[in-house]
Amino acid sequence: MTVGLAAIALFYVLILAVGIWAAWKNKHAGEAEGTDRSETIMVGGRDIGLFVGGFTMTATWVGGGYINGTAEYVYLPGYGLAWAQAPFGYALSLVVGGLFFAKPMRSRGYVTMLDPFQQKYGKRMGGLLFIPALMGEIFWSAAILSALGATLSVIIDINIKMSVVISACIAIFYTLVGGLYSVAYTDVVQLFCIFLGLWVSVPFALNNPAVSDIKISAVKEIYQAPWKGNIKREDTWVWIDNFCLLMLGGIPWQVYFQRVLSASSATYAQVLSFIAAAGCLVMAVPSVMIGAIGASTDWNQTAYGPVPPKERDQADMILPIVLQYLCPPFVSFFGLGAVSAAVMSSADSSILSASSMFARNIYQLAFRQSASDTEIVWVMRVTIFVFGGLATAMALLTGTVYGLWYLSSDLVYVIIFPQLISVLFVKGTNTYGSVAAYVFGLILRIGGGEPYLSLPPFIYYPGWQIEDRIHHLTGEVEHIVVQKFPFKTVSMLASFLGNVAFSYLAKYLFESGKLLPKYDFLDAVLAQHSIENMDKTTLVNRNTIVLSEMAAVKPRLSVQLAATFTRRDTLAEEDSSPEDSPNHETLD
Repeated sequence: MTVGLAAIALFYVLILAVGIWAAWKNKHAGEAEGTDRSETIMVGGRDIGLFVGGFTMTATWVGGGYINGTAEYVYLPGYGLAWAQAPFGYALSLVVGGLFFAKPMRSRGYVTMLDPFQQKYGKRMGGLLFIPALMGEIFWSAAILSALGATLSVIIDINIKMSVVISACIAIFYTLVGGLYSVAYTDVVQLFCIFLGLWVSVPFALNNPAVSDIKISAVKEIYQAPWKGNIKREDTWVWIDNFCLLMLGGIPWQVYFQRVLSASSATYAQVLSFIAAAGCLVMAVPSVMIGAIGASTDWNQTAYGPVPPKERDQADMILPIVLQYLCPPFVSFFGLGAVSAAVMSSADSSILSASSMFARNIYQLAFRQSASDTEIVWVMRVTIFVFGGLATAMALLTGTVYGLWYLSSDLVYVIIFPQLISVLFVKGTNTYGSVAAYVFGLILRIGGGEPYLSLPPFIYYPGWQIEDRIHHLTGEVEHIVVQKFPFKTVSMLASFLGNVAFSYLAKYLFESGKLLPKYDFLDAVLAQHSIENMDKTTLVNRNTIVLSEMAAVKPRLSVQLAATFTRRDTLAEEDSSPEDSPNHETLD
């Protein structure tokens, strides 16, 4: 245990040192070009190059949940590799994000994911969309911190609460000090540790005498069902639903767009997405192998005991269990460093993302448009601490943190993704359609229930079944409703169609005179420039922002481009209206 604690302490000191060094190295970044300090913290001065950018975007996805969850599903009898959807799902998510979303978001000079919503739908709608986005980031951080505590307790028998608090404090501290720069540079170290730690562990686990040939156990039952897995016919729609959730629901996250918007150019933003997609697949390989090793092990020959992890309700801990019981102590401690790295690489990103959205889209744009840059920086620092503390408290005190995470990630998919498509690609959508889409998505998703939270459904979709869930430790039988219908994807499509339909309906009713102008209480159709909606110049720091997307960019000098990017549609508006118009106030 002493050796294990020393190894973990050494790793944490290394991460902390890199985070502080990154903050010190970039403390004057953007000053020469006039970039606000708050924007530098949020998007790193928009000068993140391919090397650091590729690592930090990959590390954001390859977190504790990614490597533990992939190993768990490969190990679980009845699921196997066929149901380990995260590697391909998230890889395709990054490809789709790079092809269709990275370029328009980066070229328009946004600072957070919520900027286009506030520009088009107004401050209040931006605030509503902030809720599922915040829930997703906080619950994700809480879930992976909880996983870290359980992992450390398995391998080195350390107090769970202490391990969670120390890990969270380190991540919060270097994020507080250096913002995106610290997060990005520590991600490089963390991803290297994950890759090396897991790959070092795999050969030792494979050669353990208790482990059978994983090639044989992939297709033949030895100690449990083959780990290759299969998809039953009645589960096909559920599999498709979950895969679409990963592929499309993995796009509308601030952690993704924070890296897209920090890239040197729109082209770089796309390339970073493709690099991260390849990185996700490569980093999943050792997790898949560890899950396969767990399924091929005679646990009776190990110190773990004759009862396998799945019968102790510890299938979600298969990765640390393999490290602990099938590898020599020095290797398991090295692998533990990999798991710790995975957790912190995701926790710091989520905390920074949540604080960025709050400081900019809620505090600055919705309440204090005259706030100084220093004030915004301090709001960010306070919220980094608050959101980090909230995630830590939930990891320690809430037993249903995983259920909350599952539900909130579904809401991001069902509510935010269709709105993102509408705001970027569908002309004519407005606040009325956005509100209707929000309500449709929320009701249809919540109506399907959530077994992990023991939330019963009030909408029974076609093909629903009642299944018995047996708790192996207590022997209790729980009756749960399982929806076999792809209701999450259907809810997302209904939300999108609702947005388009109600937007055009409202537009028709007001513009045809069937509804009087006084009923346009959201100023979404008849008002050319609403107080509620953000002007196109409000969301950028300067009035001259143009992007030459194919221009050659030097990663470290490309901050200069930020001062010369120009939005042509903004200039067109400025040419046709007086400079002193109240609709063209900026936040400078």
